[in-house]
Amino acid sequence: ETPTAVLLHGAGNGTKDRLVPLLTDFRARGCRVLAFDFSGHGHSTGRLGELSLRRRFRQATSVIEARVPAASPLVLAGFSMSGQTLADLTGRFGDRVAALGLCAPAVYAAEAWDVPFGDGDGRFSEIIRRPESWRGAPALGALRGYRGRAVLAVPGTDEVIPPAVTEAVAEALAARSRLTRLDFPGAGHRLGDWFREHPADRARFADALLA
Repeated sequence: ETPTAVLLHGAGNGTKDRLVPLLTDFRARGCRVLAFDFSGHGHSTGRLGELSLRRRFRQATSVIEARVPAASPLVLAGFSMSGQTLADLTGRFGDRVAALGLCAPAVYAAEAWDVPFGDGDGRFSEIIRRPESWRGAPALGALRGYRGRAVLAVPGTDEVIPPAVTEAVAEALAARSRLTRLDFPGAGHRLGDWFREHPADRARFADALLA
């Protein structure tokens, strides 16, 4: 069955639109492709402040179940906050997940799961700004149990994700997955923007994920 590449944008002002070039690359490599805007982003309805990690997971699950043929292997790629969402989806879809591409990924404390994002100064922000709050994140356990193909894309300067988080994700993936780490020395946190402007790096990521 033809695999389906599902691309998930990050938080803030992230949208599916910046991922179109990467979608095109996956399509050129024989994949079905799918991307969407989480509620409160881009062309979607809803309010961003009402979104939560749980709702992101539910929205991604609903879109995949509605749009992707049940027999199609999943190639999941996510940026920033969607690193957490990808980890959650591995638990939902299990062995159907053929490959995971994590781009400057974030993971979060369990207590942040149900909390609405709010306007930047509420409980969610308080939890994620607490030093070391991400240690023991359930997402790390999920990634540690993942046995498929994994690609970790790391920017040279990440102004959002602490290096210790990136290394913890790398260590978790190295436990059982077939892991490739790709470093992009000139890039910042917004790897979606970087890939859009650097076709060779974008192709390198797509090729690694489908290897």
